[in-house]
Amino acid sequence: MKCGFIAIIGRPNVGKSTLLNQILEQKIVIATNKAQTTRKRIKGIYTTDDAQLIFVDTPGIHKPLNKLGEFLLDEAKVSVPDADVVLFLTDVSTPAGKGDKWIVENVLKNVSVPVIMVLNKTDKASPKKIDENILSYKELYPDFTKVVRISAKTGKNKSKLVDAILEYLPEGAFLYPDDVVTEENMRDITEEIIREKILIHTSDEIPHSVAVKIDEYKEDTDIDRIRATIFCETKSQKGILIGKGGSLLKVIGTEARQDLEKIVEKKVFLGLQVKVEKDWRKKDNALKSFGYVQER
Repeated sequence: MKCGFIAIIGRPNVGKSTLLNQILEQKIVIATNKAQTTRKRIKGIYTTDDAQLIFVDTPGIHKPLNKLGEFLLDEAKVSVPDADVVLFLTDVSTPAGKGDKWIVENVLKNVSVPVIMVLNKTDKASPKKIDENILSYKELYPDFTKVVRISAKTGKNKSKLVDAILEYLPEGAFLYPDDVVTEENMRDITEEIIREKILIHTSDEIPHSVAVKIDEYKEDTDIDRIRATIFCETKSQKGILIGKGGSLLKVIGTEARQDLEKIVEKKVFLGLQVKVEKDWRKKDNALKSFGYVQER
């Protein structure tokens, strides 16, 4: 049997979470077209008859601008030394850029485990353009172990990527039961689903200025009762999140509740409120209270 950890790294919005959901064939991490959608390391466990692949989805890597940005970078960095295989996910519909170069110089420089360059978004460019862009990635990081072209959105070459990972995964006993696909609990999942709906329905700075905290989660036989607070940094952001007559908050709550009901397979009551926590992304205490603290 084979078992090991696979760290998925890459710059923001290259499709890391989409890829993990595609491999697992179910949604365990939120995925949008906005940067910083993923803020914490999330494990996804893919088990076959003779192998267990423990994927670690990480926040998009970029040069940090505040304490939250520093946390996001650390979340990605600490996943690499413990990995048996690293997936360097790139958007092959565009040439290698400054963000990719920064990752190579700051994260992959001293990596000793196999690095598979995963060229994503092959569905968004012509074969000729892809071939041209691949050269820029190979020049940027010539020490890759293998290259695999995929489309995380459509699932193209998903099995080829899994086979490539298995080549380098060590022998070992399974670490999780066969039916476990994630370590996340329902409180964590609920926070992320609420934040996903905010990301989808807002723009500009608001998605990055928001944190969600579960105040109460009560499970009964026929219904789960949840109360959560959405934190933002300014009064104007609060007004936008609530919307005229509470319209936007209602949409966010309704869509999040519907997703949660599919997961728990029963009725869900979801109560939301919005509060202002000025400049929380710059404050250590606020980051800790929202769960943005390093856990090894």
